[in-house]
Amino acid sequence: MKIFSRQGVAAAIAVATGAALLSACGGGSNASGGAQLSLVAYSVPKAADGAVEKAFQTTADGKGVTFTESYGPSGDQSRAVVGGLKADLTHFSLTPDTTRLVDEGLVAKDWDQNDHQGILSTSVVSIIVRKGNPKNIESFADLAKPGIGIVTPNPGSSGSARWNILAAYQEQIANGASEAEGAAYLEKVFANVKALPGSGRDATTAFQGGTGDVLLSYENEAIFARQSGEDVDYVVPTHNLLIENPGAVTTKAAPAAKKFLDFASSAKGQGIYAQYGFRPVASVQGVEVGEVKGANDPANPFPKIDDLFTIDKTFGGWEAVNKKFFDEKDGLITKIIAESGKS
Repeated sequence: MKIFSRQGVAAAIAVATGAALLSACGGGSNASGGAQLSLVAYSVPKAADGAVEKAFQTTADGKGVTFTESYGPSGDQSRAVVGGLKADLTHFSLTPDTTRLVDEGLVAKDWDQNDHQGILSTSVVSIIVRKGNPKNIESFADLAKPGIGIVTPNPGSSGSARWNILAAYQEQIANGASEAEGAAYLEKVFANVKALPGSGRDATTAFQGGTGDVLLSYENEAIFARQSGEDVDYVVPTHNLLIENPGAVTTKAAPAAKKFLDFASSAKGQGIYAQYGFRPVASVQGVEVGEVKGANDPANPFPKIDDLFTIDKTFGGWEAVNKKFFDEKDGLITKIIAESGKS
């Protein structure tokens, strides 16, 4: 799907620059003899990934391990690895961005054959609004109302964008709308879109800069924005979509990469992600969350979702989703964005 904004072009240039820098750094081991691991990830979890790295370095398995990092839009990052960007570890927004590497022989076919199906972090979609919620946004349905300025990432480069759109669409279907009515709803939503930045983090930056009334993003991004001092509010719709972000090691990665991923997927690692607003992966037992600064209720940071959609059970898996919604020629979202003139 060829949907790119100026921000997306800038992100692609940044990815290319990152590839050159990481290639220059080389790989394998650092000056002190420990493993040097290259992490390639989507833009949103930078702070959380960094905190997990530091915690891992205090363990016996992480002693002497150092990291180089490349962050950007999930789809762009995945394509960059196929194009030669060095990666020992990946943390993407969408599973298809990992399976692209499987198809290229860069990640093992059994990468998701574990208790958590290869998922490293989870979240749900949130609606971030200006302080006091002056537009009275309470659900995805409100996004189609006249006079609502929306910021959401570009689905051509950003995994976050796809989660956002699917959650909003499925809320309409769950409330009894037909597929035709769901499509008409999306047309109204994209008529209200003020910006389609290249990544989830770029979208947050645009909103922080004053663009729009509403930012569609991950719940963890809303919490992190408040942790960073942003004076915003956010709403977590009770009809929502489970966001599942995969983590994987590449076929040529040093053994330390698998040890790091195991640590990040452990109860301790998931507890660290939780402090940055990510919901712990459900299959990981013993995670201690405690209070989460920046959440609407720090003591109960992850409210129960009444109707939680999933890609597999609700939509029939990513292959079906991408064909129906994001196909480069015939995808429903592709056509709606093209017709809106905001690609």
